[in-house]
Amino acid sequence: MSANATATARLATATVNRVHDADKGHRVRLFLGYVMAVALVAGIFAYGFNYYTLDSTERPFSPKHALLKPSGAIGVKLGMLGLGMFLCIFLYPLRKRWGWLGRQGSSRHWLDNHVLLGIAAPFVIALHAAFKFRGFAGIAFWIMVAVSLSGVIGRYLYGQIPRSLNAAELSLKEVQDIQAKLGTQLAEQRVLPQSDLRSLLSLPSAERVRKLPTVVALVYMMLLDLSRVFKIANLRRRHLSFGEQFLALGGLLKTNHPDLERAVNVAREEASIAKRVLFLSYSQKVFHLWHVVHRPFSYTFALLAIVHIVLVVMMGYF
Repeated sequence: MSANATATARLATATVNRVHDADKGHRVRLFLGYVMAVALVAGIFAYGFNYYTLDSTERPFSPKHALLKPSGAIGVKLGMLGLGMFLCIFLYPLRKRWGWLGRQGSSRHWLDNHVLLGIAAPFVIALHAAFKFRGFAGIAFWIMVAVSLSGVIGRYLYGQIPRSLNAAELSLKEVQDIQAKLGTQLAEQRVLPQSDLRSLLSLPSAERVRKLPTVVALVYMMLLDLSRVFKIANLRRRHLSFGEQFLALGGLLKTNHPDLERAVNVAREEASIAKRVLFLSYSQKVFHLWHVVHRPFSYTFALLAIVHIVLVVMMGYF
C-alpha cells in the first residue's frame, strides 16, 4: 500500500514538474515573441520615420518610396507577414472545432499567442499601409484595431475567472477555500506586518460592488490590479536598503530575499483572488457579452481583408 502511495506521489510530482516546465518554456517563448514584435515594428518605423511623416504628394520623391510604399519591396513583405499573422490568429477559434488541433498544447498557451498576434498585427498592417488608410483597407484596419483592443480586454476578463490546472472553472466555494488557505499562510508569516498588509488587501464591500454599473465595475477591477503593483512595490521598499531599492527599481522587481518574496507572492495571490471573488459575477457576465461583440468584428475584418487582397491581386499590385 505504501509502495503504491509512494509511486502515486512520485507520478504526481513528475506531472506537476512537467506542467511547470511547460509553463516556464511558454513564458520564455512568449516574452521572446513580444521582443521580436517590438523590435521589428520599432526598427522599421525608425528606418522609415522621415518617409512616413511626408505628405502623400511628397512620398514618391523619397528614395525610400520604392521600399516602403504598400506595393514596395518591404511594404509587400509586411503585407504578407500581416496576412500570415491574420491566418494564425484564426487558428485559435478553429482549434475548438478541429479535434486534432485541440489536442495540441494548452488552451491558455494558445490564447496567449493569439493575443500576441492580435496586438502585433495592427502595427504590422499599419507599416504595410505606410500609415495611409483608405477604402476597404482603411475600414478593415480600423475594424482590426477594434478587434485587437477587444481581444486584450477579453484576455484580461479570461484571467479574472479562476480556473483549475485542467482549465475547468472553479466554483466560488473552491475559490474561497483557496483564499482561506492563503489567508492562513499570511497570518503565519513573520516578514510582512499585518499593518502593511491591510492596504494591499483592502477592497470595497460586496454590497458596494453589487451597486456598481457593469462598465464602472470593469474599470474598477483594472484600477485595483494596477494599484496592486505599486502597493507590492511599497511593501518591498520597506524591507530594502537604499541600494537594494535602486536595484529593484523601487520595489517593482523581485529581490534576493527569499522569505520576503515568498510572503509577497502569498500576499499578491491573496489580494488577487479576493478581488476575483468580489467581482466574479461581473467578470463572467462581461466575458459572455464580449464574445457577442468580438466575433462579429473578427468575421467582418476577415471579409474586408479578403476583399482587399482580391482587389490588390486583380489590379496587379501583387
